[in-house]
Amino acid sequence: MEPKAKTAQLEEAMGYVFQNKKYLDIALTHSSYANEMKKNLSSNERQEFLGDSVLSIIVSDYLFHTFHLAEGELTKLRAAMVCEQSLFEFAEQLHLGDYLKLGRGEEMMGGRTRPSILADAFEALLAAIYLDGGLEPARKFVLRFIVDLLENKNRFAFNDYKTMLQEIVQKNPEEKLSYVLVEESGPDHDKRFVVEVHLNSNVIGRGTGASKKSAEQAAAQEALRLMGQ
Repeated sequence: MEPKAKTAQLEEAMGYVFQNKKYLDIALTHSSYANEMKKNLSSNERQEFLGDSVLSIIVSDYLFHTFHLAEGELTKLRAAMVCEQSLFEFAEQLHLGDYLKLGRGEEMMGGRTRPSILADAFEALLAAIYLDGGLEPARKFVLRFIVDLLENKNRFAFNDYKTMLQEIVQKNPEEKLSYVLVEESGPDHDKRFVVEVHLNSNVIGRGTGASKKSAEQAAAQEALRLMGQ
């Protein structure tokens, strides 16, 4: 496949088209390739440095506005979401290894599937979007991975507030819980949902999130807090 065609294929997978392709090219250039070529090529290391900070602010902002958790819990959750394993899995979803420029030695050592190389390249790719289009396109790009990861609750050791609330309420069989969507706003890439949790006909909690599921969790958490749990 021609380089331009490969680039277009990756951009389609990313959901973002670069105005300045040089940022994308740098994101895909591993230091082993840059050193081997000896043509003053830029590797992706500087963009990786920037991407790490961009990722941190986007994830921190999302968690802060989605979950009413204590600072310690937020820190643990963020750490789980931006760890090498998570970033490696994000890169795998994009088949990012197929697009990397590697030196011959790194290629022979299986660099295209090495978690550290792919995680770093993902951060460099995020920085490329940020440099090319600003924070909002970068946020839209990364949150699709983050929200999906968060909603698979088995992946993280954080409280499932809906289950906790259900276990308390079901001790009284006559009581019935329901979750009601009361508000939906924002563009497709930055949705905000407001959900109420009802005990019979009474509102016992209200939560906001970037998805219905996260809003329901926030509502259940507030209900538990008001119950003294």
